[in-house]
Amino acid sequence: MLIAPSSLDEWLAYQSQINPRAIDLGLDRLHGVLKRLNWARPRAAVISVAGTNGKGSVVTTCGAILTACGCRVGVFTSPHFRDYRERIRIDGALVETATLIGAFERIEAARGDIPLTFFEYNTLAALLLFEAAGLDVWVLEIGLGGRLDAVNVIDPDVAVVVSIGMDHQDYLGSSLERIGREKAGIFRAMKPAILGNRDLPGSVADTAKAAGAKLKRLGTEFDCLRTEGGWHYRGPRWDLPDLPPPALFGEAQYDNAATAVAAVEELSGLAAITGTGIAKGLASVRLSGRFQLICAQAGVGPEWILDVAHNPDAALVLANNLQALPMGPRTFAVCGILADKDAVAIIGELRGSFDRWWFVSTSGERGRSAAALESCVAAGLDAPAAAFDSVADACAAAAAAADDGDRIVVFGSFHTVGPALDWLESRGIL
Repeated sequence: MLIAPSSLDEWLAYQSQINPRAIDLGLDRLHGVLKRLNWARPRAAVISVAGTNGKGSVVTTCGAILTACGCRVGVFTSPHFRDYRERIRIDGALVETATLIGAFERIEAARGDIPLTFFEYNTLAALLLFEAAGLDVWVLEIGLGGRLDAVNVIDPDVAVVVSIGMDHQDYLGSSLERIGREKAGIFRAMKPAILGNRDLPGSVADTAKAAGAKLKRLGTEFDCLRTEGGWHYRGPRWDLPDLPPPALFGEAQYDNAATAVAAVEELSGLAAITGTGIAKGLASVRLSGRFQLICAQAGVGPEWILDVAHNPDAALVLANNLQALPMGPRTFAVCGILADKDAVAIIGELRGSFDRWWFVSTSGERGRSAAALESCVAAGLDAPAAAFDSVADACAAAAAAADDGDRIVVFGSFHTVGPALDWLESRGIL
């Protein structure tokens, strides 16, 4: 070992040194370690969710519905905002630090010379902890792509592809068809393949059919029908009128909610899943950093909106969501975008949305300085801009410039929204 980790921070630093490549797609390393652990897939039902955007919403909604219906549920997501343990939740609670470290110790004892990546450690820990907890259902978010993502080491009982957009082209391909094919690699023979978007590239359905999966498509085998004050789910088994609006904001969340219900519908023999439980779950969903609104207290100060929005499709959804809200006097942006993201296209989708920009630096191997980001997108800006090394300093500057009723939108990366959440909490705003 390079070091002898003891604290969680030491373990995370250690894991980042084992494989020289931060992203190294493939399943052989995972299979090797699981074999050494004598690990076998438990009988729990597994839902796996892939997609460019919306997968976090679908995973979280599935978990909320199943929990509301009395199931014991493990939810695995990535990345995290402020606490690594956000990635692994059991029955809605963050996993205990000591328990997580115990899983890391088991993995380390088994891996030998297998060079796991940071994300592979994360995935293996989730599998071990969910197994030990004796859960009814695991809901797993694919990290990157699908076919070769570490999460795909598990054969899901239900597999979902939410959306396909241009992101991670260096790993997934340079066209929507190729990216769709990679993400559809989570589908399995004779298992439901849920397509949670009305406009997916043909490669997604083609890959599902080639795998022998059972197609279940939004707008065909299941649908979301808007009604006054709510919506109506129609699927092959369930007909659920008068469902409450999704707790998550935005038009896209209706289709995401329907996709989550469609996934849970395939587990209808597992527990007493009822319309009442589904409605309760939909109303209880909470998801940080996805158009998260923090209203001004008693109308004093600006409203804050936090949204990861780290690719062009997500930026377009952010722009539409902003337009759907009542307009305040001014809207400011605090923006940080990683170097491997298409910043020009992201900013282009938001043209006309902001009265002033504060660009911030993002950290890590994929980070980009605020000055480099501002220079990259300067030609597409239509409002004044400034650059700050620190998210906290940029938030403070934007807050100082804002009047009551203005709104400040923090977006572009988990590396931007996470520090903003820390700053807001330190100021008693969150």
